[in-house]
Amino acid sequence: MRDITVLSGGMGGARFLRGLLHGIEHRLLPGVAADARVTVVANTADDLWIHGLKVCPDLDTVMYTLGDGIDPGRGWGRRDETWSTKDELAAYGVEPTWFGLGDRDLATHLVRTQMLDAGYPLSQVTEALCRRWLTPTFGDRVRLLPMTDDRVETHIAVPDADSPSGRRVVHFQEYWVRLRAAVPAEAVVVVGLDDATPGPGVVDAITDADLVVLPPSNPVVSVGTILGVPRVREALTATAAPVVGLSPIVGGSHVRGMAEQLLTSIGVEVSAAAVGLHYGARADGGILDGWLVDEVDADTVDRVLAGGLTCRAVPLMMTDLDATAAMAAAAVELVAR
Repeated sequence: MRDITVLSGGMGGARFLRGLLHGIEHRLLPGVAADARVTVVANTADDLWIHGLKVCPDLDTVMYTLGDGIDPGRGWGRRDETWSTKDELAAYGVEPTWFGLGDRDLATHLVRTQMLDAGYPLSQVTEALCRRWLTPTFGDRVRLLPMTDDRVETHIAVPDADSPSGRRVVHFQEYWVRLRAAVPAEAVVVVGLDDATPGPGVVDAITDADLVVLPPSNPVVSVGTILGVPRVREALTATAAPVVGLSPIVGGSHVRGMAEQLLTSIGVEVSAAAVGLHYGARADGGILDGWLVDEVDADTVDRVLAGGLTCRAVPLMMTDLDATAAMAAAAVELVAR
């Protein structure tokens, strides 16, 4: 295998990618070439405009993580960050105060916004930013592609007793950052998704791949939104490459994030087996050939097999690079032909 495509959200996808690249570098992945190329198709439905700046959380998390600039404690934002601008904006009473931009991170958003204002599409802007973060280490062996150049934004309907409808709709970032996903998500509304077109190179990255991986990212608002871009799901069903996924649900709950709340909002059981079956087997009109669950969910393997997917139970906790590379190796082995 020389060409691997990964459909990624933010923190979970980025951490998996580090392990995948570690495995490639150290020849830990059976049948994968030492000079294998990895294309990352990243979710952009979490993006938002704030203080006049375009912020792309998942693109930036992948970029900073692979470029060794991420804050390792938070899993997002820049290492050694300072917050003077955030504090100054708060002193002026500028809203929103619940979403803070660090001083170092701010430079990325300024460059992105200037380029967008000059007429460059998000894909070209991302390519330019990656010349700093990815090219020095990986050359042309790692590409980061936005799922679309079009504006797509995820909103969450939450209960609101003061609203005539009994609910209100907030941007996904407000649900996650301000509300901390502590209130029920009644519905997920992805504005602009139906009219979006895949970003340059996205469909080809899937159809021309030797392997496509769905990492343990949120199946509703990360991988799910990528799949919702017209032509992406069709590319997954048509590609000659095997498609394998790794469960973000371990022991009946998400490892990190809010997948539990959002799966409930779309009527999917919160379990490793149910998420795999939600994606579905390609033989039955779904998108997967294989599905990995954690060892604690070994009793669900037969249920997944009955749904037409190849399945194994392996350790899925990304405790370090070697453990994550072992997950990637298990994914490769599961669907090896």
